Order: sequence, then C-alpha cells, then structure tokens
Amino acid sequence: MPTFRIALISDIHGNELALRRVLDDIDRSGVDQIACLGDVATLGPRPHQVLEIVRESCDLFILGNHDEYLFDAASIRSHTTSPPILGAVERCRNALTAAEIAFVRSFARNVAVPLGAEGTLLLFHGSPDSNNCNLLAETPEAELTNHLGVHKATVMVGGHTHIQMLRQHRGRWLVNPGSVGLPFERFVAGAPPTVMAHAEYAIVEARDDTVSVTLHRVALDRSALVDSVTGWDNPLAAYLAEQYGRSPLALRQA
Repeated sequence: MPTFRIALISDIHGNELALRRVLDDIDRSGVDQIACLGDVATLGPRPHQVLEIVRESCDLFILGNHDEYLFDAASIRSHTTSPPILGAVERCRNALTAAEIAFVRSFARNVAVPLGAEGTLLLFHGSPDSNNCNLLAETPEAELTNHLGVHKATVMVGGHTHIQMLRQHRGRWLVNPGSVGLPFERFVAGAPPTVMAHAEYAIVEARDDTVSVTLHRVALDRSALVDSVTGWDNPLAAYLAEQYGRSPLALRQA
C-alpha cells in the first residue's frame, strides 16, 4: 500500500501562535491528513482565528469536552467548579457567533481511520466513550482496559490530559499527541498546571506492513506568548502571562 501519514493535533485552546507554528512544522513534514482531536477555542485569546484556521487546515474533527461546553453550558459544572475556568469558557461562548458554535457542534465523538493492512486508527478526545476521561501512562491496566472497552483499533489516539504519551496496551498503541496550546509539565488533576512554552503534536505513518508513531515538540517564543495574552480581557490572562514568562530554571524547580 502507499504510505499514509496523518498528523494529530489536540487541545489548541485558542492559542493561534502555537497552532500556526505547529501547522508550519507539519507542512514541512508532509502528511496526507490532519486530525483535530478537540478543545479548540476556549481558554485562549484567539478563539475566532483558531476556529477559522482549524476549519481550513484539518480533515477530521473530534469533539472535546471544552467544545461541548460551548453548546451545552450546563455540562461544564459537572467537570469543574474553578471560577477562572468557568468565567473563561463563558466569555468564549458569548464571543463566538452562531455559525462558529454550529461548526463546533458538528465535531464527531470518535472517528475510525483505515490504516491499510495494519488495521485501524481510532480517534477520540478523552476515551472512546467519554471526552472527559483521563488516560495516562500511570493509569492501571485494568482501569485502562475498562475505559477502552470493546474498541480494538491498532492505534488509539486521544488528547484531553495535555500530556504527550505513547503507551503499549495489550499489543495495541495508545497515543496522546499532547497539547498544541497548553502543554502541561505534569498531570495535576485539576490543580493549576505548569504550562510549558512549546507546542506538541504527533504523526502516525502506515507503510506496507509497518506502522510508526512519532511525537513532536515545537519551541515557541516566550515573549511572543506573553504578548499574545497581554491586554486580553479574560480571567486567565494574568495566569498565562506568568506561566509564559517563567524561566526554564524556574520550570525545572517547580
């Protein structure tokens, strides 16, 4: 079979600067398709621009929990009670047009992509059956088996945690491409995270009888990130400016 390469991006969260850098990097790599695994517009300063870029650049769209919050306002309160997050999502929802909300509503909960003779690539946000499920490298095997359920794809890909991961589970690959817009240094289960100044994505390649997965990290300019949230009227602006302005040494000591 001819080589098939698909780029996987997730958790952009309104970060246009990071998204453009990632798409430039993907363009240099060369892929057949780009799949967006959700959480596109909220929590960042450029939701309109990010939605437009994603619509133009991506081929497949998965519904993240933050995407769902935009048209199901009540659902967020079963997931978080953080005032800054609630406020940021509400402001994003109120700022988007009806057409933009309709575009987000059209996202699928999961999508299966053929990988030729090597099987199937299954795309979702949190888990195959939930866009708010945390699948981690540390998730116990029995719990992971329960979350993956009856799904038996060769490569299973979800985002949500903002943590890059490549894990083998019972002969199958579980991949998290990380976060384009808000990559976390470590998983903190809802506590304020340390946000790193780079962007993350992954590429899956199928060629003949071989499948490979590569995780990518793209450096971002800290001063440009700070500038991107300066003057942004949002509860998260000061927090993100502080995170982006931290030195690498401070991040290592955090």
